Amino acid sequence: MHDSKYDKRKQLRRRGGAAKKTRPMLNKILRIPFFKICVISVFSVVCIMGITIRRKKIIDPETEIISQRDLSIHNSIYNRIEEMSEFPFFGSSILDVEHYHPLGGGRFSEWKDGNSPYIVSDRVIERSDALARERREHIKNAMKHAWNGYRTEAFGFDEVNPLSGGGNLRWNGLGTTLVDSLDTLWLMDMKDEFYEARDWLKDSLAKGLHEVEENISTFETTIRSLGGYLAAYDWSGDKIFLDAAKDLGDRLLKAFDSPSGIPWGEINLATGMGQNESWNPHENNIASIGTLQVEFRWLAKVTGEEKYAEKPMKAFHMLEKLKMPDGLYSSAVRNDVDEPHVGSRSGFRTFGGLSDSFYEYMLKLWLQGGKKEAVYRKMYDESIDGLHKSLLKYSEPNGLAYLTKEAVSPPIPSRRTKKGQTLKGQKGRVREVPEMEHLACFAGGMLALGAFTDPKGVDSDRAKRDLKTSKALAYTCYQMYAATKTGLSPESVNGLNKKETIKRQVLRKKRGAKQNKKNDQKLADVIDKKDFFPKNNGRFFLLRPETIETFYYLNKLTGDPIYREWGWEIFKSIEKYCKTPIAYGQYSDVTNEKAGPKDSMESFFLGETLKYLYLLFDPDSPVNFMEKHVFNTEAHPIRMFDAL
Repeated sequence: MHDSKYDKRKQLRRRGGAAKKTRPMLNKILRIPFFKICVISVFSVVCIMGITIRRKKIIDPETEIISQRDLSIHNSIYNRIEEMSEFPFFGSSILDVEHYHPLGGGRFSEWKDGNSPYIVSDRVIERSDALARERREHIKNAMKHAWNGYRTEAFGFDEVNPLSGGGNLRWNGLGTTLVDSLDTLWLMDMKDEFYEARDWLKDSLAKGLHEVEENISTFETTIRSLGGYLAAYDWSGDKIFLDAAKDLGDRLLKAFDSPSGIPWGEINLATGMGQNESWNPHENNIASIGTLQVEFRWLAKVTGEEKYAEKPMKAFHMLEKLKMPDGLYSSAVRNDVDEPHVGSRSGFRTFGGLSDSFYEYMLKLWLQGGKKEAVYRKMYDESIDGLHKSLLKYSEPNGLAYLTKEAVSPPIPSRRTKKGQTLKGQKGRVREVPEMEHLACFAGGMLALGAFTDPKGVDSDRAKRDLKTSKALAYTCYQMYAATKTGLSPESVNGLNKKETIKRQVLRKKRGAKQNKKNDQKLADVIDKKDFFPKNNGRFFLLRPETIETFYYLNKLTGDPIYREWGWEIFKSIEKYCKTPIAYGQYSDVTNEKAGPKDSMESFFLGETLKYLYLLFDPDSPVNFMEKHVFNTEAHPIRMFDAL
């Protein structure tokens, strides 16, 4: 205590006697609240001024030289603040499938309603492009793996067997995988492989490659083989491909020699005899009828021989007369009679199988001809109005956009004219089938292309509507992949219309159906508020391209990197679950991580899926679908007429 008093007195003597007198007064002043506030305020202002002066010195080169490290730190902080509203979801270019596990559905819901939730600036696009170039090499490696497996095990066969090895003749020995892959090899700069395939084709044509004395699909042979020849010729300029296209085209044209002029579903390339498929001998479908014209018109243009376009275009115009009041079409057409009319056995109103690419070719014929043939754009616009009016639905509970399908009852024939029964079909009774096929996922890309080429401009109400629907459908199709354990999409999903699904399940039980655990689980899933689930007979993944196709169009048209991120996820799942030592196989059950691939790889995996993946990640591609090229439905890009 004594030492303490001594120290205080000593301090007072050092400060002078005045300190002793002023201390009580200072204590009184400090007890005043207002004065405390003033002191604190002044102190704060001084501190802020000091910080500001210091900060100004750091960023002002005239007052202080800044170290490179200080500047980089400052810029990093500044950029992070500025990019808060820009696209934030960039992933990696590393392909580590061993440790990759799909992250599940429900993510990225900002895109669900067709919105663009983040700014896509030039800086974002540059970063996306740089990342894409790195990922592009992985896609090319996948093509090399698949092609090498085909070349080693099944060169010249229609398909390679990715598990057992060897090849098969699924398409009657036309070398379908080889022909379907030609332009993919060219665009990926795999020129050695391209010319090796070209040499095989030259030798095979001399041996009568197209002398096939069996019935083959008119539609599949046109889009895969004829389309493959045309694209290979357009990109390489090698006349051997044009010669092949003419020889095949001459044989396929005989499919149009039906009583109605509507092509047969199958044709014998050797005899020229046609027929419909055995399961539906009196009818063909509008996809098989109306998805031949882009190829045959192009062949007519480059050869100068109009015979290649006349019959296919006549058949297309016949279909236009079968339009229903809302602009949609029944998928079934009776073609074995003099006057074609809407069929009954396979009738659906859908943008899925049996109809899909017919709607696509309405738009692409208009684009191919330089936007001069208004009739095709009119057909397209009316059909898209019908899509929005009748087929676009929203799931419960999360409101995912989807395209339903409707079963169509036979229509009542229209009044008769001098030439007999008119071709216009009335709608008839329809019944909703609440499911969405993976095939319908192409529609997102088609709608985006239609919006950006709308004659009224991309800012018109119609174009805005179509683009919004395009993005919303793209999100749903992404969720069809993301929601499964494997990150792979089933062939089709249902349960989208909860009320209709429950109704069908209850009706099934009332009819005395045996207890089925899978079907009971369907009902439970609906009650658990899942938006959709795989169909029991559609749990497989066929390595299809439609979703990737939509991502490609949307990324190129909008610049939004999310479509590359979603595409990268899908590619990683394909690598993890579908890759075999030989090639890639279709996956047997997307809900089961241990199901494994099947012994099948269709030609479209190389001709379409890997091509669209590569183009999605290729900022430097020579393909220009807005001004120069049009893709046929098998992803073969050929030049528009004005670009020839």
